[in-house]
Amino acid sequence: LLYKPFFGKFSFPSYIGKPIYINNFKKIFIGKRVRIFPNSRIECIGKDAKIIIHDNVSIGHNLHLTAFSTLEISKNSTISSNVLITDNKHTYTKIGHHIMTQKSVIKKTFIGENSFIGTGAVIDAGTILGKQCIVGANAVVSGLYPDFCVIVGAPARIIKRYDTNAKKWKKV
Repeated sequence: LLYKPFFGKFSFPSYIGKPIYINNFKKIFIGKRVRIFPNSRIECIGKDAKIIIHDNVSIGHNLHLTAFSTLEISKNSTISSNVLITDNKHTYTKIGHHIMTQKSVIKKTFIGENSFIGTGAVIDAGTILGKQCIVGANAVVSGLYPDFCVIVGAPARIIKRYDTNAKKWKKV
């Protein structure tokens, strides 16, 4: 009840565990039955930033969400602990200059419906996950991924896809 007036949207029954760091509450939209466990960091940076977490999303402890534009997590998704999801990254083109003075690349990041993200995964700027994707533990994911795929590794790659005709998972 304490959080509701501060957020852009906060639906019940949702839960946010303490301690937590939140920047720009009004740009964060949380659906029904969202569970965010302790020690998370959720940041909207910049005037166009927006984080949308749809209904029935479970998020483990130590999550880090950073948005400069739009970062969206679709309904019924599960995000394990120690995960970073961002829509921005720094370039490193000026050798000898501090990384924080380099240009930022900002791209929409989207997690599809019913997806699962394993412990320690990094979802990089511009990543679009289709629905029901599985991201393995410690994967570093960047790019576009279709519906129903298993993504692992650093850098991440698809190792399985669900064949809707055969109704089973097949190695790629």
